[in-house]
Formats: sequence, structure tokens, C-alpha cells
Amino acid sequence: MEQTNLTASTTAIIIASASSSEHDFDFLEGKWKVQNHKLKARLVNSNEWDEFESELHMRKALAGYGNVENYYASFGGTAFEGMAIRLFNRQTKLWTIYWIDSTGGTMDEHPVTGSFENCLGKFYGNDIFNDRPIMVLYQWDATNPQRPIWSQAFSQDQGKTWEWNWKMELTRIS
Repeated sequence: MEQTNLTASTTAIIIASASSSEHDFDFLEGKWKVQNHKLKARLVNSNEWDEFESELHMRKALAGYGNVENYYASFGGTAFEGMAIRLFNRQTKLWTIYWIDSTGGTMDEHPVTGSFENCLGKFYGNDIFNDRPIMVLYQWDATNPQRPIWSQAFSQDQGKTWEWNWKMELTRIS
């Protein structure tokens, strides 16, 4: 079972689930249409959402111990491209997910780390949002591998409470 122990310094100690493997993201391989629900303003008690479509393409890499996801969207008429690079550590049995996008041009300095258990993946990291330290949670729900759901949440109180701020519902294209 994946365990997450949180301390006052917002450091997460993450232990992989017993079933964690390099095959955890196999369900995501291919091309997907994505229905996005993104909170307009984060960590300000907002309940206004933007909804838009995007596309996601994922392929395996590094003999199956990694994968690369390309994400394509448009925000306010401006093309946006993101890339997730996921790496599986054979020793710890944990996945680390790095993010890069066309707005920043640099690789994420605050990746998230975690594993899957019973088709639910949880990946945690520390980051800064609006000059404040936060914890980030990426969650992959692959209980229906033909319609997986990715969600993101932020916590300002070391993981005691979470604000869910982005949900992506995927439908397979190919």
C-alpha cells in the first residue's frame, strides 16, 4: 500500500504500493481527446470553472521504464503545448513525473512522485504557488482504462485539506 507521511515542513515520504510496476501507465498509451475542467482561480475559494477540450498523446520510452506524454490545448486562442516525462525507479518502485510546457520553457523543478494501487495513482510533490509553499497531488483514476481521469489538487496545510483545481476526462482516439 502506498504510504504518505507528511511533516510540518511539507516534506512527503512516499512508499510505493506493493503492486507498483513499470506497467502502471500502460492504459494511457495512445491518443486521447480530453475534456478539461479547470478552476479559474486557485486557492481563493473560487468555484468558477473553465471548460475546454484538448488532446493528449502518450508513448512508452526507455524500454518501458518511462513514458512521454504530449498535451495540446489552446488558451484564449493561443496554442499551448505541455509534456509530461514519467520515469519508473526499479529500486523504489516509484514513478516520478516531470512537467514542461510552452509557457515556461524549462523542466519542472518540483516533480511529483508516487505509485498506483487498485488502478488509482497518487503522486505528491512540493511546489510554490503565488509565492507560498504548497503540496501538489496528481491523481490518475484508471479504474475504467478506456475513460481514465486525471485530477490535480493543491494543499496549503501540509496535506490536511486539498483544493481540487483541475480535472481531465479522457476518451480514446486511437
